[in-house]
Amino acid sequence: MESVIIYPGVLKGNVKVPPSKSLAHRAVICAGFAEGESNIDNIIFSDDITATSKAMEGLGVEIKVKEENIKEENIKEENIKEEKNTQAEKRVRLNIKGNEQLSLLNNTVDCIESGSTLRFLIPIALLAEGEVTFKGRGKLVSRPLDVYYEIFEKQNIYYETNNGELPLKIKGGLKPGEFRVKGDISSQFITGLMFALPLLDGDSKIIITTELESKGYVDLTIDTLNKFGVKIENKDYKEFYIKGNQKYSNRDYRVEGDFSQVAFWLVAGALGDSLKCEDLNINSLQGDKVIVDILKKMGADISINKNYIEAKSSSTKGIVIDASECPDLVPVLTVMAALSEGTTKIVNAKRLRIKECDRLNAIASELNKIGGDVEELEDGLIIRGKKSLKGGKVDSWNDHRIAMAMAVASIKCEEPLIITNSDAVKKSYPDFWTDFKNLGGKIDEWNLGK
Repeated sequence: MESVIIYPGVLKGNVKVPPSKSLAHRAVICAGFAEGESNIDNIIFSDDITATSKAMEGLGVEIKVKEENIKEENIKEENIKEEKNTQAEKRVRLNIKGNEQLSLLNNTVDCIESGSTLRFLIPIALLAEGEVTFKGRGKLVSRPLDVYYEIFEKQNIYYETNNGELPLKIKGGLKPGEFRVKGDISSQFITGLMFALPLLDGDSKIIITTELESKGYVDLTIDTLNKFGVKIENKDYKEFYIKGNQKYSNRDYRVEGDFSQVAFWLVAGALGDSLKCEDLNINSLQGDKVIVDILKKMGADISINKNYIEAKSSSTKGIVIDASECPDLVPVLTVMAALSEGTTKIVNAKRLRIKECDRLNAIASELNKIGGDVEELEDGLIIRGKKSLKGGKVDSWNDHRIAMAMAVASIKCEEPLIITNSDAVKKSYPDFWTDFKNLGGKIDEWNLGK
């Protein structure tokens, strides 16, 4: 278990935003289905992207890492471990030789703690012949998969679970047809089906039975599929029509910067000093791009330039934030609200209770420990702003977004802030603490053992 102690102080300077984890998952999977070679640039091996890359390799996809010195090597377990111990955060190119005829080279998929890997790969694994076991760690073991269980039962696909939890064993073939999916649990189920259904021998339809939340993530999936030659017809987010017998096309693709990660730095800039965030696509389809609009509504001084987005020290105020389309932004927006004038209400955020942790409970508990005033609701939060926080000891709940949000809160603490389980950031942003230091953050890190 690693911990950090952060000494209060503003952050300032330039930061190159890490590549979008959401788009990296999608690009690796699409390239894995495409005949021929694809090159995927701007990849960082966070734990989640490592899980998806290894899973695709286990299904017969050849993936090589091309370093800056053009050295290539297969993504073997020992190579990834060495990479993560030395230069895990180095941006690399993946050279992927895909094949739509998947072959089962490894019948166990270790999703680590990646919900995307788990939910994206389940329908894909049903395209390969043989039994596949999905396993995971932490909260992922109990995250809901009922959408898929219902499909398995309808299509007579064999599955076995541990009382509904991982490990999950599946065997059988996914068949084309009509798939009814709730839209208010996770868009990851929809994305998983969208990867697999175009390859079936017949047309399919995904019918959304409730209002679809996180539409931005579905947009990312459809756009990435389109770039790799696969078409999905979107009927006002109520139905998606997928023609069968489609083929993925190989291509070169660069993963753009991640708006869910830039959110931490934009809030840090608004709370502290001028902070420029580079390597972003201003015209991105990422739903979390809404962070810019939300912060502006709160009064933050945010400017959009050709090559970067800049946040400057600001006096901000409370507003009502609808989290239905941007749940990943809630932890850091709660920090922003805790240090803004007046009251902020975050609504439509119930899904945060089934993320890496119960994020509503986690962010409320940890901020209140250090002098915040956060009231927890069933589906949201009420935050009464203060000029500063006390500091003290908090925990990440083994959740990368809680760890990073609390790090940002340290800017306005009166005393040092200790964050335990700080290494949770490896899930999505392994270089977070390095970037934090490079922006002027004063931190000490240590390992407390297990």
